[in-house]
Amino acid sequence: MTTILIALIPAIAWGSIVLVSVKLGGDSYSQTLGITIGALVFASGIYVWAHPVINMTAWIAGIISGLFWAVGQKNQLGSVPYLGVSKTVPISTGMQLAATTLFGVIVFKEWATTTAILLGSASIILIIVGVILTTMTGSGNEKDLKSGKRRKGIMLLLLSTAGYLGYVVIIRWFNIDGWTVILPQAIGMFGGAIVLTFTHKPFNKYAVRNTLSGLIWGIGNLGLLLSLPRIGVATSFSLSQTGIVISTFGGIFLLGEKKTKKQLLFVIIGSILIIAGGVMIGFTKK
Repeated sequence: MTTILIALIPAIAWGSIVLVSVKLGGDSYSQTLGITIGALVFASGIYVWAHPVINMTAWIAGIISGLFWAVGQKNQLGSVPYLGVSKTVPISTGMQLAATTLFGVIVFKEWATTTAILLGSASIILIIVGVILTTMTGSGNEKDLKSGKRRKGIMLLLLSTAGYLGYVVIIRWFNIDGWTVILPQAIGMFGGAIVLTFTHKPFNKYAVRNTLSGLIWGIGNLGLLLSLPRIGVATSFSLSQTGIVISTFGGIFLLGEKKTKKQLLFVIIGSILIIAGGVMIGFTKK
């Protein structure tokens, strides 16, 4: 139960990070850079406090994982102007869940029993249906859905999903302890952010503001890294993604993204299904 609670920390932290970044302002370049600076500060503090022994494998895998994350975060934030927070995060979540679960179950054999497979499959179905419901729109927005803006947003989210998949899977592949990898990973994130953003002059006040987002992200990342070796990729990552409820409702009520009464009903039902799926998936591995 303690491990499941740890695995829910990313849900709260990451469920609010896009929302916080948008409120703090800036484009996806300054936001991504600011988050990585905050994450590096957090990781450095954790390293000084825990002082883990970092071997060469942890350094290399951690830095590569951080590079993948930078690709994922930059493109997720880049899709927000095209889709809005209340659509970006649920769609991104669905893509990430499908990808990470496929790896966790097929490659890592994380659902070993028939009960785990049935329960896990039902959980994923609930989450995906919930995601679909949260992204449904009324007829008044159909033209926007078919526009080039939506297509571009989806393409950016496909790139984002590939980045996030690499970020999670590589740590699980080498079975690296969360305390050990957090600093190398943060260094990789910062380096990746520099490479992806330096031509767009991201060093500005918005990057400084978004260091707060990075500190929040660091807390969530630590929760995920500590839960990965204990309950696996499929379970820990799926639990971490239930925080989309925070992003979805935050986008509607805090950022003023308009919804009809019918859309709001879909969002409420979808959010309930996502939470239910997240709770169920937590029981697929003891």
